[in-house]
This record gives sequence, C-alpha cells and structure tokens, in this order.
Amino acid sequence: MLISITILFIFFKLCGFLHIIEGMHWLIHLIGRLPLKYLQSVGAFLGLLTYWFSPKDKALILENLSYAQALYSFKASPKEVAKSAGKMLTDSLWIWQHPQEALKKTELIHWDVVENAMAEGKGLLMLTPHLGAFEMIPRVLAEHFPATIIYKPAKQAWLNDLIEEGRAHPRMNFVPANMQGVRQIARALVRGEAVGILPDQVPGNGEGVWAPFFGKPAYTAVLPAKIALKNNIPTIVFSAIRKSHGAGWSVIAQRMSEPFASDPLTAASQLNHFLEQVIIKNAEQYLWMYKRYKHPAGAPLPPSE
Repeated sequence: MLISITILFIFFKLCGFLHIIEGMHWLIHLIGRLPLKYLQSVGAFLGLLTYWFSPKDKALILENLSYAQALYSFKASPKEVAKSAGKMLTDSLWIWQHPQEALKKTELIHWDVVENAMAEGKGLLMLTPHLGAFEMIPRVLAEHFPATIIYKPAKQAWLNDLIEEGRAHPRMNFVPANMQGVRQIARALVRGEAVGILPDQVPGNGEGVWAPFFGKPAYTAVLPAKIALKNNIPTIVFSAIRKSHGAGWSVIAQRMSEPFASDPLTAASQLNHFLEQVIIKNAEQYLWMYKRYKHPAGAPLPPSE
C-alpha cells in the first residue's frame, strides 16, 4: 500500500496541489466510499495520468517490463500496467472502507494448501508480492488464523496513521521491519501462527543479497529463507488477482515445495524464480512501477557493476 499510494501523490503533485491531500483523512475516506467499479475506474485514470505525465514512472514501467519480457514470453501493455497500478491503490481504499463486503467478493483458490500447511503445527510463512490487490490477502488470512505482518512504516505520520487505521483487525498484527518486529514474528511462529512478508520489497543494507530477478540483479531479502529454514516453516506465495471490473478478486495460494538452500544467494535466487512464475501469469497486475533494482545506501554494488 505504501508503494501504491505514491500514485495518488504523483497525481496531486503534478497538478500542484499535493498539500490538499496531506492530513485530510476525510478525503481518503470519501473516495473509499465509492462503489468498487467506479473507484477502480478512478484508479485506472490516475494510473494513466501518472504514465502520461510522469516520465520517470513511465520509464520504470517500460524498463522493468523489458527485463521480464526478454526472459519470458508474455504480453503486457504498459498502459494497462499503469492502470492496474492505480487500481492497486483504489482497491486498498475500498477494502479498508468495506472489509466485510470485500471478503464476500473474494474467491479462495487452493485454500486446502493453506489449511494443510497450518495443520502441520509449525506456523506459516506468507509471502505476498506487489501483485493485484495484495492488501486483501492478510485480511483473508486473518478470518481463519491470527497473522503477524512485517512492514515498513510510512515516513509521514499522517499517512502511517491512515494505513494502520485501514488495516486494523483484531487478528492482524502489523509490526515494523526492524529487530523488534522480527522477534514478534518469531514468537508468532512458536505459537503456530501465520506471518507475512513482502518478498519483492527492497530490504535495507545488510538485510539482503544481490540475486537475479527477471535476469537482472536485485537486492533481495534474506529474511524469508532464514525464517523458513529455522524450523522447516511451510512457505506459501499468495496473490490476489483482480477479476473483471468491480467483480472482486481471486486469492490464490501456491506452496513452495522445494526447501530453501542454506546458502543465502541460492535461497534468494530460488525465491525470486518462484515469484517470477507467479507474476508472469498475471503480468499486467504487477507493480512494474516499483524501483525493484535500486541500490540501497551502504549495500555492496551488484555483481554486474
């Protein structure tokens, strides 16, 4: 959500009135009250505006798509990618305002995979890439099991408050991406609960390794593999694929059957390869606008450099 809401920021900045949205929670709530199909139209429009008027974001979409399409044979319209990025934002706003109705609009696919994994009694590692309405996944899981999700708090206090308010759920515990958060995740797994991580988010210096992602080195978190290896924790990649206009989403669970290697680079490469297979099935709904290949401050240079 932190990434997708930047689309709205870019639009307001381009129009010269970013100050209007800052601190105005009522505006966000008002937008979120629109029917889903209309709100998705708004999101698609915002995404297109960003594509047309933000050269940097357009270049990111084209560049990141080019890496993936050079490796895999799939078609994805850059404009549809931009529209989907806008819908990713507005989907989140609508889900926050209509949590029960959102659950009714969500189809669960391969949910037996999740139940079987939880039945092992070791807890569950839930990986949710920036694909479709990923904000829906922890809410679905929390209807069945307690879930602890690690995330990076927003730098703006008002935005962080807004996100935490929207995500609030008695069985969801969002913890910061620091040592304290990692300890809470470890305790949740000891209790046999589910924990969640964004596996395609660029980690901080010292928290990742350079591993190929669509053929280009990307600084990749080592935490998922460390968690899974500690007690052979079942690892499932979730995606929330957007259905036709306003119809809701399909939440798909895919278990990583091959255990992570003990070598961090090999494990990160395994993770990225699995994510690639998930993403290319619905490539237009992935957030190609994200700076996946950026170099975190203080991290070593990627191998190609």
